[in-house]
Amino acid sequence: MPQFDSHVFDITRLIQLAVAPVFLLTAIGTIINALTGRLARAVDRRRQIEELLPAYEGDTRREMVEELQTLARRIKLVLWSIALAVMSALLVCLLIGLAFVAAFVTFDLSKTVAALFIAAMVALTGCLLMFLREVFVAALTVRHPVVQAPGAAIVRADERK
Repeated sequence: MPQFDSHVFDITRLIQLAVAPVFLLTAIGTIINALTGRLARAVDRRRQIEELLPAYEGDTRREMVEELQTLARRIKLVLWSIALAVMSALLVCLLIGLAFVAAFVTFDLSKTVAALFIAAMVALTGCLLMFLREVFVAALTVRHPVVQAPGAAIVRADERK
C-alpha cells in the first residue's frame, strides 16, 4: 500500500473546510436573486406609473406621485441590500482564498481570516436588514390604487371583493 504524503491530507482537510463558506456563497447568491426580482418589479412599476402620469390630474395624480416616491425609496433600499450582499460574497471569496494561502505560508493568518468572516457576516446582516425594511415599506403602502390606462376604472385595495 503506498505511503501518502501528509500534505495530501492537509490539502484534503483544507478543501473540507472551504466547503462551508461555499454553501454560504450559495445562500448569498439566492438572496441576491430574490433581491434582483424585487428590484425589477419596483423598476417596472415605476416606469409604468411614469408613463401614465401625464394623463392624470388631481388626487389620482397626487397618489401616483406618492407611489413614485415610495418606489424610489424601495429601489434605493434594494440597491443597498444588493450591494451589501455582493460585498459579503466578495469577503467570503477572499476568506476562502486566504484560508488556502494560510496553509502554505509560515506566518499566522487566522486573525485575518476571522476578521474577513466577521466582516462578511456584518455585510450580510446589513443586507438582510435593508431587505426587511424594503419589505415593510412595500407591505405598508398597499393602500395606493392600482393605476390603469386613462379612462379605465381605478380599483382601490379596500374596494375589491
